[in-house]
Amino acid sequence: MHKADAANPADELAEVRAAIARLRLREARLCATILAGPDSGLEGRHFRAEVAERRFRLFDAARLPETVLADPRYWSESVTQEVRCLPAAVTAAPSRPRRLWIVH
Repeated sequence: MHKADAANPADELAEVRAAIARLRLREARLCATILAGPDSGLEGRHFRAEVAERRFRLFDAARLPETVLADPRYWSESVTQEVRCLPAAVTAAPSRPRRLWIVH
């Protein structure tokens, strides 16, 4: 489906998300190639890839005592909206009136 073929925003959104998924997969494969052989593929005609290491700390809530995890004072609730793309229900095409041919 091309952008011009998208009948409505729901169809176009599903198409965009599918394209993003394909691009993320391609990105992951390219990164894996660069990481597997960092001496090749780093210099392109227009861009240069750089391998960097980041270090950060993570909070591990699973290591907290059960009494803290079960205490509602330490919890808050957040409500968000999300748009899901689901297959449209398959419906039968509306019936058209038949033409009657009268032969004399």
